[in-house]
Amino acid sequence: MAPDDWLTLVCLLAAAPFFLAGSIGLLRFPDLYCRLHALTKADNIGLGLVVLALLWQVTSWSEALKLLLIWLLVLLAGATVAHLIARNALRQGQKPWERP
Repeated sequence: MAPDDWLTLVCLLAAAPFFLAGSIGLLRFPDLYCRLHALTKADNIGLGLVVLALLWQVTSWSEALKLLLIWLLVLLAGATVAHLIARNALRQGQKPWERP
């Protein structure tokens, strides 16, 4: 395997725990706000590592630019949707979790 392939593999293996942590946070955290935070942050970092892994495999600058643009758009969309969901829940009276 070429060094680029090894770097790709390392980045993909580094991304897996972030996706797993986000999924576990979605299932285990006590309220909507904590779940949104865990899911959006972990998945954005995981996706960044996947994009980094793919950047090692591209052959042109235009492909790299497209991958970075896709990552940026997903970051913006994820943050926007999480904000809208949290704001709607707050307006409906769902209070954030407080430690007992």
